[in-house]
Amino acid sequence: MDKNNNNQSDSKIELLAESSNGLRFELIKQIGLSDSIQIINLCKELHALYGRNALINNNNIKKYFNHKTFPFVARLNNEIIGFIIGVPLEIFSNESWSHYDTNLGKKNTIYTYMFLVRSKYRKKFGYSKLLKMIYINWCKKQNFKFVTGHVKSGISKNFSKDTIIIKIFSKWHDSKFSFEYYRRPLK
Repeated sequence: MDKNNNNQSDSKIELLAESSNGLRFELIKQIGLSDSIQIINLCKELHALYGRNALINNNNIKKYFNHKTFPFVARLNNEIIGFIIGVPLEIFSNESWSHYDTNLGKKNTIYTYMFLVRSKYRKKFGYSKLLKMIYINWCKKQNFKFVTGHVKSGISKNFSKDTIIIKIFSKWHDSKFSFEYYRRPLK
């Protein structure tokens, strides 16, 4: 179901799910100015943990919200409360870390670039789980066989039992933590 306008949003979106309490899950096809501002402000919550390079800002937002990426948002009463960005692994073929993945070039893997839910909604109401479930189900319908990403070391053990760690990076950009590159099969 395609919609070009969802109340106050100026983005072009595909509505994926909607509840009676004002919660919507959308795939953004083309991001608009008001949604860009909301995303950039939400990303500021990551600065303390991951450094400035981990942020989406005015200079790089189009890199992550474009026709080659799959950005999903959770919107509550017209406010973006979270998002997850999926990108085909092949888009990162020039990145050295991608060459550790034996699926590079097979076009069967989606890389989770960023997954963020506003802090006041984390671990409450199930919004994070719903957003991730919608993302995973959408990926399956697009015939992706695997989902990958970089997460803080120890996090991927909470994913499916079939998740494997491909490589651990002791230093990941400006982060103060080690990160693991994982692969999770989509079944």
